[in-house]
Amino acid sequence: MKKIIPLLLLASSLWQAPAHAQDKGKIGISMPTVALQRWVIDGLALGRSLGKLDYEPDLKFADNAPKQQIAQIEKMITDGVRVLIVAPVDGPALKDVLQKAADKKIKIISYDRLIRDTPNIDGYATFDNYQVGVMQGEDIVNRLGLKDKAGPFSIELFAGSPDDNNAFFFYNGAMSVLKPYIENGRLVVESGQTAMEAIATPQWNGVTARLRLDKLMTAFYKTKRLDAILAPNDGISLELLATLKRLGYGSQGKEFPVVTGQDADLNSVRSIIKSEQSSTIFKDTRALADVAVNMADALMQNKPIPVNDTKTYNNGVKLVNSFLLKPVLVDKSNWSKILVDSGYYKSYVISK
Repeated sequence: MKKIIPLLLLASSLWQAPAHAQDKGKIGISMPTVALQRWVIDGLALGRSLGKLDYEPDLKFADNAPKQQIAQIEKMITDGVRVLIVAPVDGPALKDVLQKAADKKIKIISYDRLIRDTPNIDGYATFDNYQVGVMQGEDIVNRLGLKDKAGPFSIELFAGSPDDNNAFFFYNGAMSVLKPYIENGRLVVESGQTAMEAIATPQWNGVTARLRLDKLMTAFYKTKRLDAILAPNDGISLELLATLKRLGYGSQGKEFPVVTGQDADLNSVRSIIKSEQSSTIFKDTRALADVAVNMADALMQNKPIPVNDTKTYNNGVKLVNSFLLKPVLVDKSNWSKILVDSGYYKSYVISK
């Protein structure tokens, strides 16, 4: 709750309904949670952008609970939204409620996370999620010097939530880089846990990941150093670092392992500056919001939506027309240029 309350305050303080009355229609925005900073920023960015185009945004955050998200979407349908922008908690769980929306001629945009097992998606706005994983894997390879045949190094793998389609893209991208080194013995997974089923983290819960790492460290690393962790996002990264600190990493000459991340959350950026977390993948949610809003605007006018990919994303029912944005790796060498110079963060906020 200590992490969630400041984000709730952020949302309430930053959210401002446009001063003028909207007359172009209502658009629903369904975000999965306020427990992660990025979803608060996404939701606010979408709402502001829609307001500037004279649409009335209806922004709701689920509490990482599928039933709550379904109830919120049902309320949006009742309230007369004409387009839904949805980042799902559990994509397949939305099948029935999205059918209700489609029956009322409501258009649906899948936002960042692909909604699976339904034909009722009119567009998908996201980043190149496979490339996110590739970049995480490459960062581990580069920091350990594996291309120079160094090693063996020990590594443990963590993945995202199994009900999030993106988690599989992140995992597959990372393993496309790491698997050859695991197979030739330069990387050693002491636990033997490499399959998605074994390393997934339900609902991206950082505490769940930390408890798993606690067990791994006790079972396999009492006398052996852990050299790297593939961590899928910043919420998980920070929890894993808490375990590492408790075990003496980062002190008395015991360097932290390579620890990846994703989302450029503020606390992870601070951790990177302090040489704890190694890197994060920055996905500029301002650009993503612009893409989703442009899609919504086109759908409201019965025009074709902007897309640049029609072949990558199959949600189990159909290929979904998508717009993919490019992710950027951020570390101690470039965080200021990428995050501050672009205006994503103010330098004084990071330094607090």
